[in-house]
Amino acid sequence: MRRRHLLSLLPGALAAPSLAAAQGSYPTRTVRVVVPFPPGGTTDFIARLVCARLTTVFGQTFVVENRAGAGGTLGSDQVAKSPPDGLTLIVSNIASFGVGPSVYRSMPYNSVTDFAHVALMAEIPSVLAVNVSSPIRSLADFITAAKARPGLNVGSPGNGTSSHAKQAILQRSAGIETTHVPYRGSGPMMNDVAGGALESMITTLVEAGRNERFRLLAVTADSRVPGWPDLPTFKELGHPDLVASTWFGLSAPAGTPAPIVNRLNAEVLAALATPEITARLIETGATPRRMTAPEYSAFVAAEVRRWAAVVQQAGIRLD
Repeated sequence: MRRRHLLSLLPGALAAPSLAAAQGSYPTRTVRVVVPFPPGGTTDFIARLVCARLTTVFGQTFVVENRAGAGGTLGSDQVAKSPPDGLTLIVSNIASFGVGPSVYRSMPYNSVTDFAHVALMAEIPSVLAVNVSSPIRSLADFITAAKARPGLNVGSPGNGTSSHAKQAILQRSAGIETTHVPYRGSGPMMNDVAGGALESMITTLVEAGRNERFRLLAVTADSRVPGWPDLPTFKELGHPDLVASTWFGLSAPAGTPAPIVNRLNAEVLAALATPEITARLIETGATPRRMTAPEYSAFVAAEVRRWAAVVQQAGIRLD
């Protein structure tokens, strides 16, 4: 009996060191980090900043792959259906994980249950901006122009993004009608505003904040942002519903082993604590955020609920 008992334990005993070794040696090859938007935007910037650090500490390349489309849902869906081995990750974000589930009538994935959420990386407020030579010089001017000429164009990085939702909130709060102009990412949109082909845009402070071709009218932060003391908030200008940050994190397919998730979380948090990355984020208007994996999972679920209410009130629905 004793011999049979020992033999029955042997497969587990042999498997445990093997599993531990596999997890301890993670990653064994290049890790693909999908950015579900085109190069050049905020999501891409944060991903490359953190991935450079992860490449150094893990000794394997964390390569950024841009896979844009459908407000970030195409790339997100691809990762949701990838093997849960920690070798394919996604930069989870407010668009395809928070707003998208309520905007799109049919989502190919569940942003809460189809992912193992690793860590929140940063939050960034959004701004309403126009070309620097525009006659619109303030939020009051923008609202006056929109009331005088309903249909004033407002660009966003894509349908179903948080910028799209924030435009709808602004319309309701200010009692105006504007025309939503979706782009495939922030880069083309910013080029059109800079060139005068697009009247205005809602984008992140990271993208527009230091560009001399743009005039910033208001920011969605709760209070004025350090580095932009002259930029008023929507809240102080009478639009408290427009207090909302754009957030970016790291997630893996559901079923990714907890030791891999926890190690990734620890290294992402360590990267965000380095003086170089902290300073780089803050100088562009971003705020580093550090959460455990369970905390980030709860955060994503709360954001889905929050934006479901916003989208319903705004009446935004896409096929």
